[in-house]
Amino acid sequence: MTVTIDGTTGIDKVQDGSIVYADLDSNIPLGTKNLIINGDMRIAQRGTSLTGLTSGNNYTSDRFQFQVGAGTWSQTTDTNVPTGQGFVNSLKINCTASATPTGAQQVNISHIIEAQNLQHLKYGTSNAESITLSFWVKSNKTGTYAIWFYQSDDARQTNKTYTIDTADTWEKKTITISGDTVGIIDNDNGQGILIRWILDAGSNFTSGTSPNGTWEAYSDGNSYAGQTATLSDSTSNYINITGVQLEVGDAATPFEHRPFDAELARCKRYYEKSYPIGTFAGSTVVAGRRQMGGSTTGATTSFLSGPMITFEVEKRTTPTIVLYDSAGTSGKCVRYQLGLGDSQNENITTADIGSTGLYTYSGNGASRTGVGVHFTADAEL
Repeated sequence: MTVTIDGTTGIDKVQDGSIVYADLDSNIPLGTKNLIINGDMRIAQRGTSLTGLTSGNNYTSDRFQFQVGAGTWSQTTDTNVPTGQGFVNSLKINCTASATPTGAQQVNISHIIEAQNLQHLKYGTSNAESITLSFWVKSNKTGTYAIWFYQSDDARQTNKTYTIDTADTWEKKTITISGDTVGIIDNDNGQGILIRWILDAGSNFTSGTSPNGTWEAYSDGNSYAGQTATLSDSTSNYINITGVQLEVGDAATPFEHRPFDAELARCKRYYEKSYPIGTFAGSTVVAGRRQMGGSTTGATTSFLSGPMITFEVEKRTTPTIVLYDSAGTSGKCVRYQLGLGDSQNENITTADIGSTGLYTYSGNGASRTGVGVHFTADAEL
């Protein structure tokens, strides 16, 4: 049998004993086509629901950060998805107390791609590649929304708008951005490109002219120009997003569904915890805690070495560590001894924190022969 590979037309047909391959990269999921991590919102390590959000950067679905600058919101990993597309989760944002953003206030969803994963875009050269963003969206609030792209190494930006045409209906949107022949993305583990879905924003960011998919030097007014939808103006407003894909080229191809374990490992490069997946850090739970024996030095004191925490996936950089005892108290550990039970709220110290793990010890308190601790390790961009 003859195998014919045609790089311009792809997997086409089997005929007369010949297999014709076309658009190989587009039609066969190879695991690296989609530059977005967790675009199908299946991974929610931290937990699946947050309520009463009035500020800060918040996560349910991994790698998608919800930034609140006005109003009050809830955020959930939802099971409402477009029919027949193979998705089981979406990220849902609900307004629970209305507001009108002013000045530099804004409400958005962000995803940041690590710089060394974007070198094949060839930015800063005449061969810079176009990129295409596609996603599914549903909202009760029709209108025009902006998506902002920001490259921090050279402070470059662009944006483009999309329209939600029909209320309460899943719609697929596609946006193509030209390659940047000027700005260079550094080959490091820092921020490469930030992608931001604008839900509402003050006039500081909307007063200018949209770059409409062409890269330019950063300016406040142009950043979200074209945004007219105001998701924060009513408690009936919501938005769902799923199926987010960013790929090289001028066209959107079918979403790349990657195995759950592979996507979870990618997420753990940026955030990992000892708690079971979906269990909030600080919960009262024993399952998953790291524990190790030590040495007793007296009737009332002990020096307990360990546990040595080794991360399942090496982190992007040295992470921020928070430790918890089994009762959920941060900055503490549990000491235990067979026959005596657990002693919560004991002192704990970290040492030798690195991208692959850390060492902890507890050097004072009631005599015990072991120590246990939960942890979170945050290396988000």
